[in-house]
Amino acid sequence: MTFGLLSRPAPRVTLPGTDLGEAAVRAPRVGNGVLFGALALLTAAIVSLDVLTGQDLRLVPLLVVVPAFVSVFGTIAQTTGVAALVMAVAVASRLVAGGSNWDIASSVVFTVLACLLGIGACVLRIRHATEVARLRSASVALQRQILRPLPIPTDQITAHGSYTPIEEDHLVGGDIYEVVQSPYGTRVIIGDVQGKGLPAIGVGFAVLGAFREAAIREPSLIGVVDRLEDAVARQNAFAAQTGDAERFVTALVLGFDGDGRARAVNCGHLPPRLVYDGVAVTVPLRRTSVPLGLAELSTEGRTAERLDFPPGATLLMFTDGVTEARDAEGRFYPLDARLSRWARRGPRELLDALGRDLEEFSGGVRRDDIAVLALIRVSESASASTEPTVYEAMRPVEALSGR
Repeated sequence: MTFGLLSRPAPRVTLPGTDLGEAAVRAPRVGNGVLFGALALLTAAIVSLDVLTGQDLRLVPLLVVVPAFVSVFGTIAQTTGVAALVMAVAVASRLVAGGSNWDIASSVVFTVLACLLGIGACVLRIRHATEVARLRSASVALQRQILRPLPIPTDQITAHGSYTPIEEDHLVGGDIYEVVQSPYGTRVIIGDVQGKGLPAIGVGFAVLGAFREAAIREPSLIGVVDRLEDAVARQNAFAAQTGDAERFVTALVLGFDGDGRARAVNCGHLPPRLVYDGVAVTVPLRRTSVPLGLAELSTEGRTAERLDFPPGATLLMFTDGVTEARDAEGRFYPLDARLSRWARRGPRELLDALGRDLEEFSGGVRRDDIAVLALIRVSESASASTEPTVYEAMRPVEALSGR
């Protein structure tokens, strides 16, 4: 058994942006044969028309716009080759047409400058795109340190999921998740940091760091949550020193010990849904406490609830980016009604359907980050006891203080 973030390998979902690098930026979008074949046909057509129109209408100079056009999508080598061909044709045509030395010289200089501008524009475009690719690669590396790719397998469960930041050019937002294999079973967290931007990311990173450490060291789930509370309190203390706003984090922390049950500590987060036997229902967590960072405002301590999690069921954890998604008329996303339609699907199919439906429902307009985890038990740890009914699977068996 391996404790911590490493576990047996599983297929990874490609992170957005990982397929874009410097090589992709510099690679030609149009083959040389197609490009120069089209240029040859265009040149032949313009030269033929130029001959037919005579001296009254010169069309060959129009070729100088071709390098600028190619610079929008071509490589530097392609743009340079096109520019060289255009310069050769334009200069030769001007020399054949004759005229004063001034006319010939000015035409040649204009052609050369126009072609050089096209090459320069291509160089700047490639340089900018390469820099963007480098920054995006760095963002992907940061994202891998904060939020690991899914699915994540452990000895007790496999966590499938998806993560969609509110801004497409940012891979990390205020939603967090993590799955850790520990000596005490598997610990899972999903959370939502108040606010957005870099301050929210900082708080989220602090919570994840504390969770990864506490999940392995703390024998009780309450002990894990206490360490998370301390992490948010420290982060808020640092924020107060720098004049930044203090933040809180809603979080749902689960523990799986292989006995066919799950323990949950809910810190102001949305309750999960259990999809089982063709039915999707809300898990009735009755001992919800205040969010992380606000413990000093509550006189009641946090407790863990014990819930049945039968083999073959899917436990869906999510952030409010799902339930608060709106359509064009301002109506909230009807998650429970939608889940009932997909209650017989597996976790991956369920996530795919949810993602597509959310996108269609909101018209592609996201108002918040969206994180979703779909947890299933691995077959090796399935309980040999009789499977409970859906109602029994949703019923809190007991509240365990310190577990």
